[in-house]
Amino acid sequence: VQLVASGGALVQPGGSLRLSCVASGFTFSRYEMRWYRQAPGKARELVAGFTSAGGRANYADYAKGRFTISRDVAKNTLYLQMNSLKPEDTAVYYCYVDRGFRGDSWGQGTQVTVSS
Repeated sequence: VQLVASGGALVQPGGSLRLSCVASGFTFSRYEMRWYRQAPGKARELVAGFTSAGGRANYADYAKGRFTISRDVAKNTLYLQMNSLKPEDTAVYYCYVDRGFRGDSWGQGTQVTVSS
């Protein structure tokens, strides 16, 4: 199982980024997949996720209306579109898969910095 995240960058407040997470080694569409983030000195927190079996997306309150999680099953890729970025969105963003009794896996993280 491998998750490779990319797309992080330095962006100005109000800007946008799209993060990608390419998955391999498992049936992408079968499991819950999520984005988390961790800011310096803070605990890792959920950003957004999909429930298993093509379920609905859910978001942290701070992400609602600004972030959109999506996936391309044909490309085994999970996305996070982030708009109206704020300095407090600065963090390392991680993709994650929960495969139930088969275990869970984390991507390596991609740095998002929102600063003028």
